[in-house]
Amino acid sequence: MRLTREQIAAIKHTAHAVLGDDARVVLFGSRVDDALKGGDIDLLFETDQRVGNRATTVGALYSALIRQLGDRRIDVLLKDGATTPAPVFEMARRTGIEL
Repeated sequence: MRLTREQIAAIKHTAHAVLGDDARVVLFGSRVDDALKGGDIDLLFETDQRVGNRATTVGALYSALIRQLGDRRIDVLLKDGATTPAPVFEMARRTGIEL
């Protein structure tokens, strides 16, 4: 996994600050593979709670991550208690690493 301990701590802190203590985060995509270089940070945030405004919540996650990690490419997926199952969430969980 190509994230530092500090980056992982910042991502988990952001998840809990925005979504609450039950939030989970999965890193997926190219950053999971130590043999690759570069690439954006692909993150799936999950909570069992229902999120009021998904766009606002995704924006809050993204902006907090940019403040913590610096200006870099970050893709944010959000699955809350009301999200319909989709292949992208299953793929992220299957191929990713929970932080």
